[in-house]
Amino acid sequence: METTTTVSKKLDALVKLQDIDSQLDEIKKIKGDLPEEVQDLEDEIAGLQTRIQKFKGEIKELDAQVKTQEQAIKEHKKLIAKYKEQQENVRNDREYQAIMREVESQELDIKLAEKTINDLNRKVSDKHNEIEKTHNNLTERQKDLEVKQNELQSIIKESEEDEEKLYKEREKRKKHVPDSLYLAYQKLRSNARNGLAVVSVKRDACGGCFNIVPPQRQVDVKERKKIVICEHCGRILADVEEVVVVEKKRTVRKARATKAEASEE
Repeated sequence: METTTTVSKKLDALVKLQDIDSQLDEIKKIKGDLPEEVQDLEDEIAGLQTRIQKFKGEIKELDAQVKTQEQAIKEHKKLIAKYKEQQENVRNDREYQAIMREVESQELDIKLAEKTINDLNRKVSDKHNEIEKTHNNLTERQKDLEVKQNELQSIIKESEEDEEKLYKEREKRKKHVPDSLYLAYQKLRSNARNGLAVVSVKRDACGGCFNIVPPQRQVDVKERKKIVICEHCGRILADVEEVVVVEKKRTVRKARATKAEASEE
């Protein structure tokens, strides 16, 4: 069984660790959601940049398809010229009609290719519009990011020295807490909304959940012979704050003195 001194030292170390973590929590509160907002903006900007690159890649592919269609039109025109030359040497009407059908077929292919080119050019135009819109959005997000980064850097600069000292002190205090107890402490902190894992008993109540702590349990906390936890919230109860109502005692003494003076009269 652990000695009272050993348990007391562990509790002292936990109290100091909790105090340091609470100060670090306050610094985080000052930063607020800025770190997350900066990260979200950075992610959004990266997404917009990727989108622009994607549009550019699609435009490149569309341009390649346009060139393919333009080359096809050139080939069709060459064939038409060839067929028209052949028309001059036809021997009968049947050959003439056959060549005319080939010419008409090539002309139809040219029209289809021209329609495809128009459709592709419309798509290219749409992509350029999307790029412009995305660029505008990107510019706005970059401005927002710059503002948020400046705000965050300003706060970090103000608290950097204090934060560094606290983290160094935390590492020292952590060494005085056994691993198993430290893990339990960390788990309690992560589950507690206010980050408090180690609390005092104040006015007969747990300083974390404010439920009443039975007298015998308070005695155990005061004796520091073992680690005592709140039976309601599971927080570690480090000590019991003695409530001394000085003003009330003064009032009682004054009342008694007044009563005594009245009796003498």
